Formats: sequence, C-alpha cells, structure tokens
Amino acid sequence: MKQTFRLFLVALFAGAITLGGYKYFEKKEHISFEPEQSSPFMNTSFSSNGAEMNTDFTDAAEKTVHAVVHVKNITVSRQPTNIFEYFQGGGQPKAMIGSGSGVIISPDGYIVTNNHVIANATDLEVTLNNNKTYTGKLIGTDPATDIALIKIDGDEDFPFIPFGDSNNVKIGEWVLAVGNPFNLTSTVTAGIISAKARDLNQFDGNPQSFIQTDAAVNRGNSGGALVNTRGELIGINTAITSETGSFIGYSFAVPSNNARKVIEDILEYGNVQRGILGIQVGNISQEIAGKYGINETEGVFVGGLEKGSGADKAGIKEGDIIKMLDRVRVTKFSDLSGYLGSKRPNDVVQVTVLRNGKEKVIPVTLVKLETFSIDNLGLEVKNTTSAELKERGLTNGVVVTRALTPEVARYKLEGIIITQLNDEPIKDINDVRRIMTERDPRTPIKMTFMDGAGNINSFIFR
Repeated sequence: MKQTFRLFLVALFAGAITLGGYKYFEKKEHISFEPEQSSPFMNTSFSSNGAEMNTDFTDAAEKTVHAVVHVKNITVSRQPTNIFEYFQGGGQPKAMIGSGSGVIISPDGYIVTNNHVIANATDLEVTLNNNKTYTGKLIGTDPATDIALIKIDGDEDFPFIPFGDSNNVKIGEWVLAVGNPFNLTSTVTAGIISAKARDLNQFDGNPQSFIQTDAAVNRGNSGGALVNTRGELIGINTAITSETGSFIGYSFAVPSNNARKVIEDILEYGNVQRGILGIQVGNISQEIAGKYGINETEGVFVGGLEKGSGADKAGIKEGDIIKMLDRVRVTKFSDLSGYLGSKRPNDVVQVTVLRNGKEKVIPVTLVKLETFSIDNLGLEVKNTTSAELKERGLTNGVVVTRALTPEVARYKLEGIIITQLNDEPIKDINDVRRIMTERDPRTPIKMTFMDGAGNINSFIFR
C-alpha cells in the first residue's frame, strides 16, 4: 500500500513539473515573437504607415470619375467616284466616327485630350458621366506631344481634376487610370507607376518621355486621366504596347507637367513655345566612353553645340555629360527631353555637367525652337540661316528637321530644304503656316525641295 502511495506521489510531482515547464516555455515562446524596438531589422514606422498597405481608392475615384468625359470625333470625308473627282477633289460624303476620353481641367469647361482622338474632326461631341451631352469646340493641338485642348459651355460649373506635379511621382506609387473604354461611362482601374521617362521611339527623331503604369488601359481610354491617390492629375493616358490592340500590362501617359505647359501655351500664344538648350546630344555608349575616356554609364552626352544657343553662350562644352537639370536627375535622353518639355524659351535651367571628373553647375537660358509641324505632310520644318542657304546655293527655303509619322520617316527627308509649296516660294515657317492654313483641304499638296545631293525634286501629297 505504501509502495503504491509513493508511486502516486512521484507521478503527481512529475506531472506538476511537466505542466509547469510547458507553461513556462509556452510563455517564453510567445514573448519571443514580440518586436524589439532595438532590432536592426525592425521597421519601427510600420504601424504609423499601416494605412498605406490598405490604400483606399474610393476618395480619389469619387473626386475624378465625374470629370472624365467621353469624346466622339465625327469626321466627314469625300470618297471619289470617278477619275475626275480623284484628281480635282469631291465625291460622295462619308461620315466616320471615332471616340476616346478627355479630362475636364477647369470649371468653365476646358478639356484636355489626345490629338489623335480629335484629329481631322468635323464635329466633336462630349458626353459627361451623368450622360449630358455637349458640343465641343477645338481650341488647339500639339501633335508632337499628342495633346489637344477642347472647350464645352454650360450653365453651371463643371467638375474638374486639379493638376499634380508629375516630377514628384515615384516608381511603385499607386495610381488610378480613369477613362471611357469601349464607349462605357467613366471606368476606373488601379495600378502602380512602373517607370518614368519612357521613350517609345514611335516616331523617328521625336523623343518622348512617358509615365509607364500597369493600370489597365484599353481602346477608348486615350485622353483619359492618370491620377494619384489624392485625386490629382499626373498624366494623360495616351498609348499601350500590345500586339493585340488590347491591354497586356503596359500603358503610357503624357506627364501632367508637360500637358499643362502645352495647353497654357495654346491658350496664351496659340501654339506651343518650346525651349531648347541648343546642343546635340546622345545617350552614353561604349563607343563614346572609349573615345572620350569616360567611365560614366548614366547621363546625356553633349556631342555638339549650336552656335549662339543658350548652352553655347553659357559655357557648356562638347564632351560634357549632363547629370541633372534643376536638381532633377538625368540618366538618359528621355529624362532631359521630358523635363525640358515643361519649360519655355527664356527660362533659366541649372544644368549640372560632369567635366574632367568634376561636377559643375551652369545656368543656361533656353532659346526658342523655331519650328512648325506640317501635319498634312507629316514633316516638321524650321527656319534656315543665310549661311545654310548660301552653302546650298539657294535664296529661300525651310529645312526639314524630322518626320512626324513612321510612314513619312521611311523616305529619310531630314535635312532637305523646302523651297516651294504649291508653287509658292517659302521664305520662313510663317509662309508655310499661311499656305497650309489658306489651302483647300480637298486639293493635293505639291512640295518642291532640294535634297542632300543638290537635286531639285517635287513630291505631291494627296
């Protein structure tokens, strides 16, 4: 009996020790998972920023969805029915309808959209998210940035989206794309900023600087809004990259700073005022690095200077590497062109260059780019100097700087000098603008020019 009692006591004691040990280690294990503020791997700001992990898009969507509109482009063209109408113009009228999106940017009804949305429009029809329809008036366009400004009138103030600063957007930042794909009312999709200063090389010699996002953008979204979580406009959705024509994860927007500058120029001057440094540039390549003995892999290489330009007068030299503009980092040419796209002639830009291994900040006054886009021909031209004309044996003409479309780019017309349009002599870009404005749009355009070999040729554009 005593033996049994002893065994019972031993078992009871052992059980108590086991249970106590279990509770002890259970408590220790629980404590070991509590964060220690002194841990070098602990993000002590996690709790304060926890809201960012659960971003609420409803406020931004509510602020923006009613300010994005549907734009219908009605184009009337004439289809020739016989050989006489083909050469002389005329034929049966035929209406074609295109559509896209637009963003109301002021309470009095100014709307920014893409140039390709309203190109060649005979009539514009604008429908708001509440299904009210208005007649749109074209104020101005800029094919180079694919931005257009239109206007609607109403009895009440319109909802609008305020501009944000696109220079401040960060890769990984949440954004919303608001547009009218597939002729629906305003649709909202979410994504992040995937990249900045993207150059799609859509047109030869026409560098662009897009914001790239993975927010879903489809047909009809062109001209719509890219907004941040505060409901501010940071871009105008413009393009997608897709073999099918539908969204596959890549979409691109014109930065809001560039779009805003374009529409302000259109309102104030009637055309876009472009400021340039006056340099010949290129991205740093292995060949350039070897030739000039540089070790840099990022920046914009200055390969030459236009005499009398702002860069020339300020003291920038061939071989310099541009690293920053106004403290904004420049790693490639699209960074530079994108930033300058928000500036005007006579603006002063603080240019940081790397020269002989040392950085130097040089203030440069931007000069005006004296060019004109002949949209009907797909060419951009600029004024020639007396020295250029003398060298070519000419007395008048404007020089082609670049092609505006891939179709025209195939003919390699850069550098030719246009001396006549429709048999009228051309002295400067003002003559070009006048002739293209006054011509009958139904008639062909005859362009007479001198090529690089000194031969006089003529093209007829129909």
